[in-house]
Amino acid sequence: MEELYHNYRKAVLQSGHPKASDIVLSNMCLALDRILVDVEDPFVFPPYHKALREPFDYYQFGQNYIRPLIDFRNSYVGNISIFSDMEEKLQQGHNVILMSNHQTEADPAVIALLLERTNPHIAENLIYVAGDRVVTDPLCKPFSMGRNLICVYSKKHMFDIPELVEMKKKANIRSLKEMAMLLRNGSQIIWIAPSGGRDRPDPVTGEWHPAPFDTSSVDNMRRVAENAGAPGHIYPLALLCHDIMPPPPKVEKEIGEKRVISFSGTGVSVGTEVNFDEIAGAYENLEQAKEAYTKLLYESVSDQYNVLNSAIYGKERVDTSSPAVSISQPWSNVSVT
Repeated sequence: MEELYHNYRKAVLQSGHPKASDIVLSNMCLALDRILVDVEDPFVFPPYHKALREPFDYYQFGQNYIRPLIDFRNSYVGNISIFSDMEEKLQQGHNVILMSNHQTEADPAVIALLLERTNPHIAENLIYVAGDRVVTDPLCKPFSMGRNLICVYSKKHMFDIPELVEMKKKANIRSLKEMAMLLRNGSQIIWIAPSGGRDRPDPVTGEWHPAPFDTSSVDNMRRVAENAGAPGHIYPLALLCHDIMPPPPKVEKEIGEKRVISFSGTGVSVGTEVNFDEIAGAYENLEQAKEAYTKLLYESVSDQYNVLNSAIYGKERVDTSSPAVSISQPWSNVSVT
């Protein structure tokens, strides 16, 4: 906790905000209070967890904690018009699935903060397929309590403890059933990272890229959406925010990773809908069609990620947008073309 405080304080002071010290004190006092409350009386997450908004608003708590870490002057949203189209589909009773890369524990807050002004419905109602670590790590739990979650055990940690494998598999089946029930009602928007975990930098170059998508994860999600009854739409989503709270260089089995925190630009972008039936028609073999579908989703995420990366780190505000990605800063009404 002491390390978390010092790293958070350093990052917020980097922002140059005139009230940075007050923000640090207020947010860290509240964070440490919520962490200690949960340590004394641990909250147990059900397979489907709905964000706790009262008597304590854990959603706003998470928003307020991450907000001072985002350099909004150097942050961007890609294809804001598609996010608006998605909201219209949700209002019509359709379901939306976002196939995304995953970078940090702060991803849900970053997405919500970048969209809260233009697409508040998505920001507040997005459901995240979340690994068990964010609902068991004492430092993560209060922030997770403020998000809508479908709780699963990640493939990357499925076999960490052999005697728990069967329990984890049964728990994942329960969560899948909860997801199917939600989608039958329609008007649901679900975020999933088919890579099964957070992106990591290249160990040689240090460069960041979206981790490859797992075909079986993509196909399982697609089939659940297709069998829901309500119309479903699948979109590729790119997220860039690794500097705010980068993960450890390697996947760790133990809970309690070091939290490195920075003030940084961020970005989120969504691509056009990718329809499986249109892809499958070009293949005789269903397995090949699944692979091609996953590849197309991943390539879209990678292409969008590269545009965001150029805008944030290349300092190329002019000509940063591409034919497939139009970036903007909706909080300042500035379009970057």
